[in-house]
Amino acid sequence: MQIFRAAQVFDGWELHPGAAVSVAEGRVVALHPQGSELPEGAALEELGGGILAPGFVDLQVNGGDGQMIGPATDTGQIRRICAAHIRLGATAILPTLISDRAEVTRKVIAAGVAAAQAELPGFAGLHLEGPHLDPRRAGAHDRARLRPMAAEDLAALCEAARALPALLLTVAPEAVTQEQIHALRQAGAIVSLGHTGCSATEARAAHDAGAQCVTHLFNAMGGLESRAPGLVGAALTTPLKAGIIADGVHVAPEALQIALQMKPEDALFLVSDAMAVAGSAADRFTLNGREILRRAGRLTLADGTLAGADISLPQSVAHLVGLGVPPARALAMASRVPADVIGARDRGRIRPGARADLVLLSPEMALQAVWLGGAPVIG
Repeated sequence: MQIFRAAQVFDGWELHPGAAVSVAEGRVVALHPQGSELPEGAALEELGGGILAPGFVDLQVNGGDGQMIGPATDTGQIRRICAAHIRLGATAILPTLISDRAEVTRKVIAAGVAAAQAELPGFAGLHLEGPHLDPRRAGAHDRARLRPMAAEDLAALCEAARALPALLLTVAPEAVTQEQIHALRQAGAIVSLGHTGCSATEARAAHDAGAQCVTHLFNAMGGLESRAPGLVGAALTTPLKAGIIADGVHVAPEALQIALQMKPEDALFLVSDAMAVAGSAADRFTLNGREILRRAGRLTLADGTLAGADISLPQSVAHLVGLGVPPARALAMASRVPADVIGARDRGRIRPGARADLVLLSPEMALQAVWLGGAPVIG
């Protein structure tokens, strides 16, 4: 047994000053409050003045370490991307495919199923962002690859949902039917609304049919207007959970504050929307044949269209705390809340039986160390 003690321990809900965490066989044994008696014979590691927290969970990771989920995806590539994000503090991720051809989608699903069977470290399922999106809200997606969902798509996605530990699907209400959403939900998929110009009424109907989430709130969707609240208005006033990119680029501080005030603490979570350059020094990469440039914290097409984000989850947490968000809420948005969205109840929390995937952050929320199953990865 090993014991870690830090100035503060975040258990997924609240901060515990001076607490310790005991770990054995890759799992959390217990959280020990300050001053409590620790198990005898265990190795005690004093972590100093930082915050020990559950490993972060990122539900939107398009790539990393020079790799992009796409035509070249296999289990080796998924392993490499997962490893890159573990080093960045996200000990569980959903590798994410941006809209592509049907054969590429099939290949990525097959690689994801193989990754799950191999129990690749850090792999928690797949996120398919498209191709069933609204071309008017394509963003960096290739409009030529967007299309309505067909019967064969639905069958393949339902099969994938049953085979994967988690399958998150970003769709636009314009490109799917309510019956398809219901069928996907029944198969176990997590349906998320995004890249859409739908009305609030259409978004609510999709929610009633089984949609549970919103993809990168505020981005690639209509704005909130007095008589046309759109998906933003529906997201802020229904039980829909929402991912959000907190990099200071994608969402203005005022919009972020509105979301934080409107959404319950268990309904808003952070995503990195990371691309191939994550975990590398590269200044550009290719997405569906188009060059994406990395400049001053932005990833853009040549015309300036945002194409993913250039931020890690620890940096996102630091950004929120810098805006005045309580540290416990910011940390939960990167750990327990996204873990709960995909039903991963043994991730994103420090509780007996949870995976001993941990991160150590400085008081300023800078990443200092990572453990996977109690074994050190960095730090």
